[in-house]
Amino acid sequence: MNKLFAQLAEKRGLTEDYLHPKYENLISPEKLPDAEKAVDRIATALKNNEKILIYGDYDVDGITATTLMESALKLAGFKNLEIMLPDRFVDGYGMSERLIDRAKAEKINLVITVDCGSRNFEIVEKLNKLKIDTIITDHHECEEKLPSAVAIINPKRKDQEIEKPLQDLAGVGVAFKLAEALKNAKLIPDGQEKWFLDLVLIGTICDSMKLTLENRILTFYGKKVLEKTRRPGLRELMRRAGVKKVTAESIGFQIGPRLNAAGRLKTAELSLELLRTNSATDAVKIVEQLEKLNNERKNSQRAATSEIIAREPKNTPVIIESGTWHEGIIGIVAGRLVEEYKKPAFVLTELEDGTLKGSGRSFGDFELSGALKFAEDTILGGGGHAAAAGVRLEKNKLEAFSEKINEYYKSLKLDNQEIYLKKRPELEVKDLTELSLDFLDELALLEPFGNGNAEPYVCLKNVNILESRRMGSEQNHLRLDVIGEGKKSLKCVAFFAQENWFNLGPDEPHDLIVSPAINEFNGVRSAEARLIDIL
Repeated sequence: MNKLFAQLAEKRGLTEDYLHPKYENLISPEKLPDAEKAVDRIATALKNNEKILIYGDYDVDGITATTLMESALKLAGFKNLEIMLPDRFVDGYGMSERLIDRAKAEKINLVITVDCGSRNFEIVEKLNKLKIDTIITDHHECEEKLPSAVAIINPKRKDQEIEKPLQDLAGVGVAFKLAEALKNAKLIPDGQEKWFLDLVLIGTICDSMKLTLENRILTFYGKKVLEKTRRPGLRELMRRAGVKKVTAESIGFQIGPRLNAAGRLKTAELSLELLRTNSATDAVKIVEQLEKLNNERKNSQRAATSEIIAREPKNTPVIIESGTWHEGIIGIVAGRLVEEYKKPAFVLTELEDGTLKGSGRSFGDFELSGALKFAEDTILGGGGHAAAAGVRLEKNKLEAFSEKINEYYKSLKLDNQEIYLKKRPELEVKDLTELSLDFLDELALLEPFGNGNAEPYVCLKNVNILESRRMGSEQNHLRLDVIGEGKKSLKCVAFFAQENWFNLGPDEPHDLIVSPAINEFNGVRSAEARLIDIL
């Protein structure tokens, strides 16, 4: 093992099982509650040639989970399948009333949800009255009481003890566990479920789930599958997005935003169609449409963020801003405000009916789900995870909502929360020869990085700047060539660099925080780095 990598492995307590995960170490899907009930009901549906409707969600996790569930059921022999995604602007999150109408019209016998359903009591009850069974697969928080479905496969169920690694599964991860259970019951061919792991990888990373234990195995092998994916849509999307290497960064910043763009601005059906298509020609056409939507999304997002920054948000612990922006981008804008002000943020937009719809982003010890529960007397509804949540409220309740959320934050007496946003180096080098190809090859074993498996940063101590220059059409990117004790130089690049970084000169040494990587050009491999911060 490379000496520098050994330091990192020791600091993180990395085991051989973590560095080289084994697929056979996945937890048995039967450890999830109701997995066997779901398999039995699906087996009955197959025997009786029943009609199934898969109901998903409009984000990347929901789209990948929907595609996976359809693929698994087709492998099992189902030919009579329908798919429905909620419309962000008409239905909102979860099972909608339109599902009832669709199920009746299509003469559905069984509804299977992915990435939703755990709190949709009324819809499940209405389906029951129509003699339509429901299997719920989900990973969102649920209540003590559960809907009266045939099976509810959710690792967050409170009525049973569920192994911790399973509790971190994304919606697509839960759908995969059901596919595993179908394989164990010999309803789908052994080994074929592995081809679904490209979808599991994308959905898990884009939903910011912890990449430890069970998810570490799933995403480790998911990376291998995505690199040779059989899906024409994903191949074309990666080509158009310029993805040269499958990493958490390429998934989170190139693949994910393009898949999300359709559901944010119009309908997620377009992204679903891309994942499902077997036609390379159709893939090219769909990707072109997604590219346009993604550019539109970026422009809307920048405009909204600039507007909020220009009017200077109130100096409260939690930023709460409202306006008339496109509701599909408010979550991203909330995330940008977190980056800009180092505070949790809610961004709300006014809907046609006069109510406000909002999206929140947080970090550290301030959990949005708890905040919304504290403020429940001021809202019409809401929910989500600790770091991301949605909310809806009457316009005249905005001030009361803001007061409640900030009161809750103050009651927690949280200190030094910004530390959670700081990029802290785990390694320190003075001689840049230590950033060798051997080290970088071993570092790649940790991919994909993400929540629970952070990208490791290195502090370059006392390096001198050989050359500094601006790059890009808008001259807002920076390239620094630096040199350390060993007299070896290193290229460091910062995209959208802070303006004061451009003024650094060679007169005095600097400490840089970087993310090292391998650059491959014309068959030649060399070490370089992405500049994260200058101390």
